[in-house]
Amino acid sequence: MEIRRIYHDTAAEGHGVVVVIDVIRAFSVAAYAFAGGARELWLVRHVEEALALRRREPTALLAGEVNGRKISGFDFSNSPAEMAKAAVEDRLIIQRTGSGTRGAVSAVNASQLLVSGLVNARGTAALANKLAAENSELICLYPTATIPDESDTPNEDDYCADYIAALLLGAPDAAGVLESQMQQLKERGRFQLFQRGYPDCPVEDVPAFLAVDRFAFAMMGSRARWEGIEYVRVHRVDNGTMPTRHPES
Repeated sequence: MEIRRIYHDTAAEGHGVVVVIDVIRAFSVAAYAFAGGARELWLVRHVEEALALRRREPTALLAGEVNGRKISGFDFSNSPAEMAKAAVEDRLIIQRTGSGTRGAVSAVNASQLLVSGLVNARGTAALANKLAAENSELICLYPTATIPDESDTPNEDDYCADYIAALLLGAPDAAGVLESQMQQLKERGRFQLFQRGYPDCPVEDVPAFLAVDRFAFAMMGSRARWEGIEYVRVHRVDNGTMPTRHPES
């Protein structure tokens, strides 16, 4: 099995099964939305695209942030704790964030696209392994919070990618290594801002996005286009079910 890393500046180099990772907080939010019964998520890069797609689908809900703050006119901030309490059953949610949704749309050459946080990492690894084996494809892990050459200090997305890689390779100590890595982040103060809380980011977000493998499902995306807007349609894939592709829209 071949596993590679890609980043924002190399996103187009991602081929085969691409796993886009955003722990804080986009794909944690997405997972809680699906756990709450959301029908589908549409991921976009820009606020204007989210608003345009809602004009197309007036019953859609909008979720996301700019600089960590809820966007004016949106229904939800980028908060997994908020999403966990929301009434979203059978609803379409259009999501815009600074890193995660941007990364998903930027992975233009993926044959199969998955999105993940820590909350569904094991389910993501299981589906990635299955898809790669069926199609003899490589797996590219895309930690979206990481900017190469700006910092040598790994963050939660790097460690989530490490964990998924370890699961793919059958490492028996994958969970223990991840626990140690997350403890290092806590000791370095990585989560202090979130633990203090601020508008649009309640303190409950921290245990929500750090709940490793809380959900067994994966989240799979397919590229779509409408009136010049490139976006990704994401749906939930449960263990034992075959992923399906949406038609181009």
